[in-house]
Amino acid sequence: MSDTSFPPGDEAAIAARVSTLCRPHASGGTVIERSVILAEGSRAVAMFAWIEDHDGVADYTVAAPRHAGLHGARATAAPAAGAPAKRFVLPQGAFE
Repeated sequence: MSDTSFPPGDEAAIAARVSTLCRPHASGGTVIERSVILAEGSRAVAMFAWIEDHDGVADYTVAAPRHAGLHGARATAAPAAGAPAKRFVLPQGAFE
């Protein structure tokens, strides 16, 4: 993806790009990973703002560990204070 910004005030272009990068969420809404947004380069700022304006909720949950093993204790640790959200959950109907 090129690193160009969205045209000023083009909410439809931002919504279309966010929608393309989202996947279904168990809540009935959609979810988008923070890393995917950051990969959009200069467009990320507009995308974060659009998500916030459309009631997107930051998700800080940590995935459950798959095994205890040598590093199992680290996998169960809570996210550090001030750590960025891993993903954002948008409610059902956010793109309508």
